[in-house]
Amino acid sequence: MVAVHTSAHSSASAEWIICLDKRPAERSGEDVDIILARLKNVKAFEKFHPNLLQQICLCGFYECLEKGITLYRQGDIGTSWYAVLSGSLDVKVSETANHQDAVTICTLGIGTAFGESILDNTPRHATIVTREFCELLRIEQREFKSLWEKYRQCMAGLLAPPYGVMESGPNNDSDCSANICLKCAARAPSPVSLRQIPSEKILRAGKVLRSAILSRASHMIRDRKYHLKTYRCSCCARARLRVWRVLPRARDAEASDQELHFQDKYLFYRFLDDEQEDAPPPTEEEKKESDEELQDTLLFLSQIGPDAHMRVILRKSPGQRTVDDLEIVYEELLHIKALSHLSTTVKRELAGVLIFESHAKAGTVLFNQGEEGTSWYIILKGSVNVVIYGKGVVCTLHEGDDFGKLALVNDAPRAASIVLREDNCHFLRVDKEDFNRILRDVEANTVRLKEHQQDVLVLEKSPSSGRTSNHSGASTHYKYTVMSGTPEKILEHFLETMRLDSHFPDADPALDDFVLMHCVFLPNGQLCPMLMHCTYHAQGSQGSEQEKLDYALSNKRRVIRLVLHWASLYGDHLQEEEASLAFLEEFYVTVSDDSRLISALKEDLPELEKIVKHNSDDAKSSQKKHKVLLRQFSMGDERLQKRQPIRSNDEILFKVYCSDHTYTTIRVPVAAPVREVIAAAADKLGSAEDLLLVSLSSAGGEKDKVVLKPNDVSVFSTLGINGRLFVCPRNQLDSLTALPEQEGPTAASFGTFELMSSKDLAYQMTVYDWELFHCVHEHELVYHTFGRQTFRKTTANLDLFLRRFNEVQLWVITEVCLCNQLGKRVQLLKKFIKIAAHCKEYKNLNSFFAIIMGMSNPAVSRLSQTWEVGVAARTARPAELRPDPSLANKNHQDVRSYVRQLSVIDNQRTLSQLSHKLEPRRT
Repeated sequence: MVAVHTSAHSSASAEWIICLDKRPAERSGEDVDIILARLKNVKAFEKFHPNLLQQICLCGFYECLEKGITLYRQGDIGTSWYAVLSGSLDVKVSETANHQDAVTICTLGIGTAFGESILDNTPRHATIVTREFCELLRIEQREFKSLWEKYRQCMAGLLAPPYGVMESGPNNDSDCSANICLKCAARAPSPVSLRQIPSEKILRAGKVLRSAILSRASHMIRDRKYHLKTYRCSCCARARLRVWRVLPRARDAEASDQELHFQDKYLFYRFLDDEQEDAPPPTEEEKKESDEELQDTLLFLSQIGPDAHMRVILRKSPGQRTVDDLEIVYEELLHIKALSHLSTTVKRELAGVLIFESHAKAGTVLFNQGEEGTSWYIILKGSVNVVIYGKGVVCTLHEGDDFGKLALVNDAPRAASIVLREDNCHFLRVDKEDFNRILRDVEANTVRLKEHQQDVLVLEKSPSSGRTSNHSGASTHYKYTVMSGTPEKILEHFLETMRLDSHFPDADPALDDFVLMHCVFLPNGQLCPMLMHCTYHAQGSQGSEQEKLDYALSNKRRVIRLVLHWASLYGDHLQEEEASLAFLEEFYVTVSDDSRLISALKEDLPELEKIVKHNSDDAKSSQKKHKVLLRQFSMGDERLQKRQPIRSNDEILFKVYCSDHTYTTIRVPVAAPVREVIAAAADKLGSAEDLLLVSLSSAGGEKDKVVLKPNDVSVFSTLGINGRLFVCPRNQLDSLTALPEQEGPTAASFGTFELMSSKDLAYQMTVYDWELFHCVHEHELVYHTFGRQTFRKTTANLDLFLRRFNEVQLWVITEVCLCNQLGKRVQLLKKFIKIAAHCKEYKNLNSFFAIIMGMSNPAVSRLSQTWEVGVAARTARPAELRPDPSLANKNHQDVRSYVRQLSVIDNQRTLSQLSHKLEPRRT
């Protein structure tokens, strides 16, 4: 399988590759000379006679392969011999002849040759998988045998030991100290086990878990037999051990001492330390260290581990899945890109039949080109290469992509091979029978309107929630949901199905979706003319004159109702678009004129007049005041004012900093693109250089500098809590450093708010959260999802609301980590717990969860002394935990001011360092 590598080659390098790509009969003497010059520098050929090298130049082929490609498998009958020109390949051997059980025994480096089994047509002794991007020279079997017969003596040293020299340089994980012959390695009873060395964090996590298991449930780690071999490993047999397997519900299960029935309960797990024959048990000091680090370890593993609950459900057979299971799977399917175009009905059907499938090793072939299609796959984690014979890797699919559907739809062989590109890939699989059944059911309930042989409207029939009773009993109502179509036909469908006898609160939810989402595919600039000229004035073409009049009247009334609904949902956002305001005024005049002739139109005229007058007056008032926002979005007294919605055409005064930490204040619209911000800053600075606008977080490292794109809009509200905007020439980008003020506070503010009532703090936090939330318009969610730059609109209100969650979370961590006295830290944690409880009483789950997550942060959760003292104090003096009534009279203005101006440290590294100063790791 040849992979197309997209990296740029030098012209010289490309030249010899072009020569090798020619058919042997077409290679000229000049071509051979170019190839020969390159091969002379390859270690595998350095002792070859020039005549032999020349013959290789005539018959060899060039191949380049991406990482993770399986060149051939153990047991295959070989067709070619190879030499490594660049890169490296893993040699994998399986005792069971099952490629999934294969163990990496060594690595082939530059200058290595392999594949001599083609001389006697014996099966391949090992599986060869590319470890990185590789360039190979390939000689086919017939030509290689011919060369062998002619130059046997010269080539013998290449094939016998030290054939297959295994490089064990700094970039390889090889434990071999001697050269290994592939045949010998394959036949050896105990092949050398070469493993990819885990990261230091994973190694440490493994040690902590092993120590914890041995100290709490040592019987769980013992010798066990697998494939006639003995291994020392642990079995996940009880819920207590699931704490260490990082399953989300494990702690609850441990408390109740009940076993959760997971499908993988009898799998074995091995630790590196136990692979040593006489591995010593953990010392008392190691046990103490493990107990101290266990919570951090669990949090770390839970963050990098997959969603175990979801996997457990998907490993059940479809018939064993409960209603709750199906709901959990369905909610997950809503976030998968490959399923975004499917209807709710189809996703619910899929929730019942999807199967979880995982593969551990890169290079695993999921299926081969030409095989019968049996399943459709969706990538949950990892990536795969799509390989076509003769073309190599034609594309790479990543998380959220799907493949394998075409063979099922067309009932045809697989059009390509699918090869895992990396280790540990997870998939969702739908088998052919279920796929066909769901597809058949969907098509049976699908109505397609075609024009010129093209679908212009696709509707799906599904049961509605309403039921009507008649003499024969209850019967289910059905509705038709729009799945796709042209904008004109979708609009036409909603107008035709609109009920004139209904009120807006009872409107069809699908109509609400259209009104809120039409900006994605039918912006106001297209919708307004369409409503005015194509639909409102539409006339009936069939029937009697009376029927035509009735059709025209009904059509006008539907358009009026749709416009009223559209204007009410858009609200004040209409004032941001002059074209929309002009349309409303023109539409009102048209309906007023028509109402003089058609009295039935007078019913909706007052409501239409009210909306037009409101928007027109507000627009004029806004123009007179020319509102300017004095907002910093992260600091300043303006946060003490009652929140008002931020609009795209509002202007903002904002500080933009230079590399020397001086700043200039610019004034631009909130939704201004980056290029406009740069132009304003350059004008104020008097700079003629080509400037960059950079978002710099408080950490100030290279990874914390984000160069903003010219088309990005509303960048002010997207900054981190302590983030700042910098403008600089490109050559000064590396020298940018964070401002001292970005580091956050150096002292805790507990002394300020410890006398404030917890209930008052929670109440004022709830008021502020509600103000932020109330300013968010539904359209901001649309802009946020599809990209602000697409609409040139701001999502500032949504950004501020989302950032408030992070701010509260960091407030908790900052206050705890800056509190140097153990007793005060205990009181502080109690305070936060009480504030969270009151937030929950006020139904403010935003701040409630923010506080909980703040206390769960590793920098806080690792403070074992603080938590232990807190638990002891709670047991000894429960009365101390009660909203003290004497504190309730604290000035509410002070509380309001405090919760709206939280000062936090947003650098996790800094917070962790502060935490370890408070309670150093025990040694």
